[in-house]
Amino acid sequence: MCTLLCVVLAAAAAAALLGPAQANQQYNQLDQNYRVGVDIVLQQLQSFPGVQLHFHFFRTIDKSDFESGFGMSSIFHHFHLKPTRCAKGTSVAQSCPFRNDRPIMDCVVCYKVFQHVIETAPKPYIHCIQRPKLTPEMRATRLDHCRRMTYTSGAPTLLAVSGPT
Repeated sequence: MCTLLCVVLAAAAAAALLGPAQANQQYNQLDQNYRVGVDIVLQQLQSFPGVQLHFHFFRTIDKSDFESGFGMSSIFHHFHLKPTRCAKGTSVAQSCPFRNDRPIMDCVVCYKVFQHVIETAPKPYIHCIQRPKLTPEMRATRLDHCRRMTYTSGAPTLLAVSGPT
């Protein structure tokens, strides 16, 4: 009897540890321009006093990048963060198992990057909300805001320069 119970408990523990490891692997596979956006979202999320748990990157839902020229890119990233069993500020955060009794955090971030560094102007747009509370209006507002950031860049181009002919 103990043998079966021990095997079941060992399998459950392995599955709990595999979750964060797999998520960490997905995070590491992201392009550097997307990782900096996930990092800024996690920093902001952890700075809120109401957030008690540590979160891990879970998966990308959608992403795009629009090259503006001269090494500048506009980034859009829609992803999920999943809460862990560890309190925020935990020093061993990478080994924290996921919680399946709390909702996933649905996040959208859009920003401009130059050489893998987020530009301060325009200010990066970050919107995260627990998945069950996300409304269609919120989705539309997020996408609209990011589209406006992408297409109103006013980036200079060499073709706009005219001189005497």
